[in-house]
Amino acid sequence: DEYGAYCTLYRHKQTGAEILSVSTDDDNKVFGITFRTPPSDSTGVPHILEHSVLCGSKKFPTKDPFVELIQGSLNTFLNAFTYPDRTCYPVASQNKKDFYNLVNVYLDAVLNPRCVNDPMVLAQEGWHLELENKEDPLTYKGVVYNEMKGVYSSSDSLLTRESMRSLFPDTTYGVDSGGDPTVIPDLTFEQFAGFHSKFYHPANSRIFFYGDDPVEDRLQILDEYLSEFDASPQSKPDSEVAWQKKRFTEPQYQKHPYPAGADQPATHMICVNWLLNEEPISAYEELAWALLDHLLVGTSSSTLYRELMESGLGESITGGGLSDELLQGTFSMGLKGVQPENVEKVEALVLKVLEKVADEGFAEDDIAASMNTVEFSLREFNTGSFPKGLSFMLGAMSKWLYEKSPTEALKFEEPLVELKASIAADGSKVFQDLIRKKLLENNHRVTVEMIPSKTLEAEELKEEKDRLEAIKEKLSVEEIENIIETTKELKRLQLAEDPPEAVATIPALQLDDLDKKTREYPIEIEENAFGSGSKVVRHELGSTSGIAYVDFGVDISSVPLSEVPILSVLTRLMMEAGTSDLSNVELRRQIGTHTGGIGVEMLKVPIESEGAEEFEVADGTRIMTKIFIKGKVTSDKTDELFGLMKTVLTDTNIGDAQKKVIEILKETRSSKESQIQGAGHSYANMRIQSRYSHSGAIDEMLSGVTSLQTTKDLLKLAEEDWPSFLARLDDVRKSILNDSFRSGVILNLTGDKKVLTDIEPSVESFLGSLPGSAGGEKLPNFDSIEHPWVVQSKEMNSLTIEDEGFIVPTQVSYVGKGGRLYEPGEKVSGAALVASRYLRSTYMWDTIRVVGGAYGGMCNFDSKGGLFTFLSYRDPNLASTLDAYDAAADALASSAEQLAQRPELLSKAIIGMVGELDKALSPDQKGWVSLVRHLGGESPETRQKKKRSNFEYFS
Repeated sequence: DEYGAYCTLYRHKQTGAEILSVSTDDDNKVFGITFRTPPSDSTGVPHILEHSVLCGSKKFPTKDPFVELIQGSLNTFLNAFTYPDRTCYPVASQNKKDFYNLVNVYLDAVLNPRCVNDPMVLAQEGWHLELENKEDPLTYKGVVYNEMKGVYSSSDSLLTRESMRSLFPDTTYGVDSGGDPTVIPDLTFEQFAGFHSKFYHPANSRIFFYGDDPVEDRLQILDEYLSEFDASPQSKPDSEVAWQKKRFTEPQYQKHPYPAGADQPATHMICVNWLLNEEPISAYEELAWALLDHLLVGTSSSTLYRELMESGLGESITGGGLSDELLQGTFSMGLKGVQPENVEKVEALVLKVLEKVADEGFAEDDIAASMNTVEFSLREFNTGSFPKGLSFMLGAMSKWLYEKSPTEALKFEEPLVELKASIAADGSKVFQDLIRKKLLENNHRVTVEMIPSKTLEAEELKEEKDRLEAIKEKLSVEEIENIIETTKELKRLQLAEDPPEAVATIPALQLDDLDKKTREYPIEIEENAFGSGSKVVRHELGSTSGIAYVDFGVDISSVPLSEVPILSVLTRLMMEAGTSDLSNVELRRQIGTHTGGIGVEMLKVPIESEGAEEFEVADGTRIMTKIFIKGKVTSDKTDELFGLMKTVLTDTNIGDAQKKVIEILKETRSSKESQIQGAGHSYANMRIQSRYSHSGAIDEMLSGVTSLQTTKDLLKLAEEDWPSFLARLDDVRKSILNDSFRSGVILNLTGDKKVLTDIEPSVESFLGSLPGSAGGEKLPNFDSIEHPWVVQSKEMNSLTIEDEGFIVPTQVSYVGKGGRLYEPGEKVSGAALVASRYLRSTYMWDTIRVVGGAYGGMCNFDSKGGLFTFLSYRDPNLASTLDAYDAAADALASSAEQLAQRPELLSKAIIGMVGELDKALSPDQKGWVSLVRHLGGESPETRQKKKRSNFEYFS
């Protein structure tokens, strides 16, 4: 294929199952089995089955092998996905023994699951009626049921759901494979088991292997499982995904409500959606659409994105542009945060912009910039911490699932050459024709308007209550007693321990299988590089395909803590406001033409005690703070990258940025409101942490619930008193570009030997061109003194400990509770980390998720801060969850007695902890992780001492 991997497509002779085997030198091995599972209704049967098959199987008869794997695996990925038309079960590991353990458990789970013979699994993972006393009201419980109640409380999720439903009225994409909470209770056990029987046959599967393990070993494992099945005509289901062939004769407009909080503004959401194709499209057309998508909405300066945001009609973008991973592609774009009087203007503006582009086309330079960006991304194939093989698999599935070659979606050289030739011959006309034919002249268009309702949540809860009351009224005394007994039996089974002999069937690693050495990445530190007064950090890796990864760090400790929210706005402006010589569009064009992308982020790192051999709890007063301008570039374009980095730092056009600032703050407000509603556990955790340390208080002030009100206050100031806002922006920039500027600069470089050698002249020139002089003032050493932000936090914040509640428009809860376990200066051994992880994957999983029905239950121990927190996610409960947290200590003490008698369980917990420490990273991530460790005072020797001492402790 295009990435140097050797791909072979096999067919299993007995069952007809197809296997794509990819051989590469990547040690992060990936396996996945995918079934085509198009649903016919919104009961969520594919989603519930995805959860349920991992609850025990023929060879591994524990109640939850998935959790057993989580506890004692070195996996780099372990999960499952439900798509609108498929269900995927992928795993990944860098350890071969662990990898094949995962493969065995997953294959038996999907092909021979317990759930199709045990209705209690559907009750737990899907839904059931719950009643503990006959006087109590009936309730619905179930993990997926509560997960989807959370999804259906999100306005963004509802908009996506209604858009899909409206575009595909006649196909499987018109129903919700995840499940509609009002429909999920219609699912019967017979339908559930029948769905597995129909679709989970090897003949309906696509099986994928990737990595450096022997191909023969892969095929042998597969044959052990597949040979139990045959390929009779009856065994291959009719799972073909139907096309939405019937097209609309005219565009449609639909209105739907979404739940809004009592204190939320009554703003609308508008999204214009198109169905793009009614037959397969070629690789050339797909690449042309990808490029057009980037031209229209790929960046904040892209034509359609920019026009919508600058219109002032809404607060942030919704829709996301092109979606092409299913049988038929869609294009969606709109705004949220729209005032009622502006609703009709949004659709009109979208069409107007498209009409203008269809008439006038794109500038040649814009096309070149987007082409470079897209091509850079294709060639780099940077998947971050996500296993590369898994991205490979998901890409292949977009064709393979629909009877095409699995490698077709991964080959881009020929269509790229063809597209470049078309652009050379016809220029912008390539894209103008697509817009005209597939969008403007395409009547299969639906505009969806989401209307805020302050009463919708209460109405839905009442409907559920009335439905349950009606059910109970029709039940006989005997039927009520049956529900009570079933409720008791389900909870008994959920809390029961698996027999040791059942647990022993789950393949597990031993402590001897672990690498006792820490995973380190090359690092070379040069102080006062080239006499510039600045530090250069280099990471020489294996081949990085000619790409240099550059992180340009600047100290921000001189920015007052009260002004850090203004700094956050400034970092956005750096990328979106243009410069004195370049407009925003021209700046983005330069970035796209010469680099693989540039971004800006803030970093706050706690500094460790020097030489600590155990985890020592810090007092949170010694921190390192910087902003980093991060970019990637081929080595021959390094001068251009450095020039752009310097320009955005020193020459951002803030004077004329009022409109852009208001746009940024409105978008930030909208985003934070959605995040608090959809990820309340994260905000609860930050809020708890802020009560115990000034470092936590700073984090909460910048990113937590407090930041939402700060954003609203800044928006009001920007709208009503721009001169004051501008003065604060200017002061923040001056605080950064101060007399000690150069001593606070860190240039972090990651690449292979040739890349680092080739860019050396550019590095020297860049450092010499920076503001200030090498002999300027020196920054204080924050290794030994309190950071100014901490000093200011102490003046602003008394760290008052109090209980709180925040009301958000959602039908589920996010419940957090926590406190300090270790005081600053105390030593924490690895045992505490293992205990926390063990508690999370046993008691918390069983009590909060399995029994309580929450989608997630977790606990976190911050070894550096000494703080411990309990958290729940999409939780139907509140008081009972807090009771469960309070009972956790007794549960852990009880477990300790059990672990003393069964050392294999303790080993499993240790292995799981070590697996969290050694994740696979991309080249840029290796360089970044190594830098952050250096900034935090974490030396390789210290990390190795900690790991060795932990192993010695446990052995």
